[in-house]
Amino acid sequence: MSLGIFELATVFLIAASLAILARILRQPLLVAYVATGALISYFGAFDLINQETFRLFADLGVMFLLFLVGMEVNYSSLRLVGRTALVIGVCQIIFTSGFGYFIAKTLSFPTMSAIYIGLALTFSSTIIIIKLLSEKKDLHSLYGKITIGFMLVQDACAIMLLVLLSGITKGGTIDAISLGLTILKAVALFGSMIWLGKNVFPKLFDRLAYSQELFFLVATAWVFLIAAFVYKLGFSIEIGGFLAGVSLAGSSEHFALGTRIKTLRDFFILIFFVVLGSTLVGLSFSGLVLPIIVLSIFVLIGNPFIVLCIMGLLGYRRKTSFLAGVTVAQVSEFSLILVALGVRVGHIGSDVVALVTAVAVITIIISTYIITHGEHIAKRLHKLLRFFERKHLVENNIPDDGFHKPIVFIGVGRIGKSILRHLPLSEVLIIDYDPDIIRDYRTRGYSAILGSVVDEDILEAANLDEAKLIISTSPDLEDNLSLLEYLARIGSGAKVILRAETEREASILYEAGTTYVIFPHLSAGHLLGKHIAEHPDMTFFNILRKNDIATLAKSL
Repeated sequence: MSLGIFELATVFLIAASLAILARILRQPLLVAYVATGALISYFGAFDLINQETFRLFADLGVMFLLFLVGMEVNYSSLRLVGRTALVIGVCQIIFTSGFGYFIAKTLSFPTMSAIYIGLALTFSSTIIIIKLLSEKKDLHSLYGKITIGFMLVQDACAIMLLVLLSGITKGGTIDAISLGLTILKAVALFGSMIWLGKNVFPKLFDRLAYSQELFFLVATAWVFLIAAFVYKLGFSIEIGGFLAGVSLAGSSEHFALGTRIKTLRDFFILIFFVVLGSTLVGLSFSGLVLPIIVLSIFVLIGNPFIVLCIMGLLGYRRKTSFLAGVTVAQVSEFSLILVALGVRVGHIGSDVVALVTAVAVITIIISTYIITHGEHIAKRLHKLLRFFERKHLVENNIPDDGFHKPIVFIGVGRIGKSILRHLPLSEVLIIDYDPDIIRDYRTRGYSAILGSVVDEDILEAANLDEAKLIISTSPDLEDNLSLLEYLARIGSGAKVILRAETEREASILYEAGTTYVIFPHLSAGHLLGKHIAEHPDMTFFNILRKNDIATLAKSL
């Protein structure tokens, strides 16, 4: 075997060991990956940064990550949060770069270095944010969709900036023709992917879906084809991954495909963070300790504060604004590319590269904890955050005395849709964090609140103390336990139905006082067994089949 396989084995062995330790200590796995790279480089085991294999794997990880993001792009969702995302993205770029520039100047950096530092602090890591939101299952929440929206605005500005810098020679001249052609190519590519995603691929890939293996193979081949094509046009393969995902977003099988692609993403993205951690070793930080500390604090506190203020002025609830704000508390991989290009064209020195790299790693590690525990932090800062919330909000139109419904339904997923079909519309209040679901059910005549089950403002508006039946199809154990704790605190006498993912979680929920636990495999088995026992002639299958086909037809 070649030396490369032993190096790869070493990376995964160390990463696995540190990941186990991180899990025991209840720390994010991402920290273990970054630490792996730092350890390998510190002890000089081998060179991670300059190895083609590791750089390729890191690029593939980002490509598959952005491919999954592209598949989550819902055109109606973009229209819903598009204006907000654009306003937040543009304003955040202006304010962060401006404040970053003045802080750098105060720290005695030359004007050109201060400009680069201000711009570098502006961009947040789409990779980090999407990975953490995905792990928290918050990609479909309102703040998740707004965050992805203004991340795309940031990325678009970053790419245009990188294209501009790529056209600058050491003499400072700009190739305007090349820049214009690049922008035209980008617009044409994005437009063509959206057109293919609406008119061609849904039918094509739905026909391939009869074979999951073939569907996965063709879809993966499409990702690599687009990545190679856009690379030839002068763009990165990461952008190709995003465009390929956009083109497949309209396929009815994109959920199944996303599940299988996640395994590839997790394999390759690990290498990306390992390589990132290794960049810290070998850099000279002489005389940069104070700037690193000051600028890290600005990114961790100043950036979220800017987004919090902007969203508050736009009329969003304090918790939504806070959760979206903390996602920008780190420096992007685009920032590292930006300063590297700055060195190449002779604008800045290596000290700026060391500074931005150090701030990036520090803020990525700390912001990982902040984002992961965002709900708990928001709960502790609830009273303080009221200063960032307007009286008239854009999220919900809630009556002054809240809603008064006997049935409160929390989380309308696939299971929830089936249950709702059998409940009287006039007696149900729906609570969900997905704005698309809320908008859909409001048009059907349901009373609905956009929010989370762990948000007590939302639970108070639902007047749960008056409800007779509370159903939550959320699979999150902590959320469900939090709901039970709230119900016990207000003295609710409602019957409570919750959902569990495992036998252990089901037992915990029953011990906590749940009236009935939905455990899909167990519940489905009991229901089918009961029907078979009560109808030995098996005629009931025809009725069930007819009802299921009708339900499936409505959901397609």
